[in-house]
Amino acid sequence: MAQQKAPQWLIVLAFMAVYIVWGTTYLAVIYGLRGFPPFMLSALRYLMAALLLLGWCFIKKEKWPGWQAIRTCSISGLFMLVGGSGMVAWAEQYITSGQAAIVIAAEPFFFLLADRKRWKEYFSSWFIIIGLLIGFTGILLFFGGSDATSASAGNVTTEWMGYVAVLIGTVFWVGGALHAEGRMEKGISNIVSSCIQLFAAGICSSLLSGIFGEWGRFRFNEVPAEAWAGLFYLVIFGSLIAYMAFTWLITVRPPALVSTHTYVNPVVAVLVGWVFVNEQLSWMQLVAMVVILLGVLLTNFPSYKLSFNQQRA
Repeated sequence: MAQQKAPQWLIVLAFMAVYIVWGTTYLAVIYGLRGFPPFMLSALRYLMAALLLLGWCFIKKEKWPGWQAIRTCSISGLFMLVGGSGMVAWAEQYITSGQAAIVIAAEPFFFLLADRKRWKEYFSSWFIIIGLLIGFTGILLFFGGSDATSASAGNVTTEWMGYVAVLIGTVFWVGGALHAEGRMEKGISNIVSSCIQLFAAGICSSLLSGIFGEWGRFRFNEVPAEAWAGLFYLVIFGSLIAYMAFTWLITVRPPALVSTHTYVNPVVAVLVGWVFVNEQLSWMQLVAMVVILLGVLLTNFPSYKLSFNQQRA
């Protein structure tokens, strides 16, 4: 019923937001880091988005959950936004936006490995098993094709620090998502839960920024216009438009189809990074990106097939 009532033009716009906007947020981080330290950038991004969502919640008179749900949202927000997206922002001091996006493309594999309660279901499919093997082969190719000249800092050590930070951030993101699964109260809107997550992540990022001395050495009047543009882009387009489009899409289209953004985002990130800031990848890393995305496609093939069959029925 929901799929039939959803306007086709709105669905197309939502898919464009999820495909293109999420892919460009990696470049927006690069611009933001030209004026803001990483944890401060994350703190400002999350707090500004949370305040905007809070205002919307009051206007719409959204129902607020109990403390148990607030606790669950806060924990998942800390893991996903501080440990996940926050680590990516820190890592992009040392690696390109395209490199970060390609490593994050392996996120579905971590979901499969971490979701132990569904292991029997996952590993009974040869598509998933072969997809995992191909995907990890792609990751090895990507790291094997790493070149110090492709790192923004021009240093092998810092480049590998960036890779490790993104991998750790991916694990945090998966952990936060799995923590929220099955613990959320029914009837809580996505806007309210997102608002709580963003507030928790913003407060924690602010504390981390203070601990690492970012606030003490920071001067707002020295921030260039391009850094402000990157921050506002992350707030409006990344934390609000794209995320809201995603949460709406999964209510009107099969989640397996919506998850195809996993294939498009790294390609968009690589292209816009090359066009706007002349980021370079080795040929081996480009091949690795194709291999990783092929692995993700195979691991999700059973769910795609089921979704298409349900939609046709």
